Amino acid sequence: MRGDGDGWVVSANGAAYWGRHGAAGLLLRAPWSDGSPAVLLQHRAPWSHQGGTWGLPGGARDSHETVEQAAMREAHEEAGLPPERLTVRTTVVTAEVSGWTYTTVIADAAELLETVPNRESAELRWVVEDEVASLPLHPGFAASWERLRIVAASIPLLVNPQP
Repeated sequence: MRGDGDGWVVSANGAAYWGRHGAAGLLLRAPWSDGSPAVLLQHRAPWSHQGGTWGLPGGARDSHETVEQAAMREAHEEAGLPPERLTVRTTVVTAEVSGWTYTTVIADAAELLETVPNRESAELRWVVEDEVASLPLHPGFAASWERLRIVAASIPLLVNPQP
């Protein structure tokens, strides 16, 4: 059912996590003007959980969705990204608590795509990888960024992804 993943899960220690069936986000890479990888980041709206921090487009997974489907849907909703222009490369579980997981889907685009922010985004910005850690990152993304960067670096950036 569409939207059946919206809701908080509370762990045994009282911490709350968004997504009744877990959550997923999209780490989208594309070549910067010099060919080095850039990633698309979302400056979270001030009213949202951890607002004012930078992270990835993402959110709750619905019961019928794979992590890839959830990440692509969320990226389309929050950044206007067309799924047909993205190529999924791999997935990484970046948080797991009492059966709840956050999975980051790493995908490539052939170019720096234009974005259309929704109300959950104060801004969307392509950032070269070396500058990501200098931003005030969402705590979950900050905790997983170096691991994600290492995984992404092991996968050559597709500059001409095939549909």
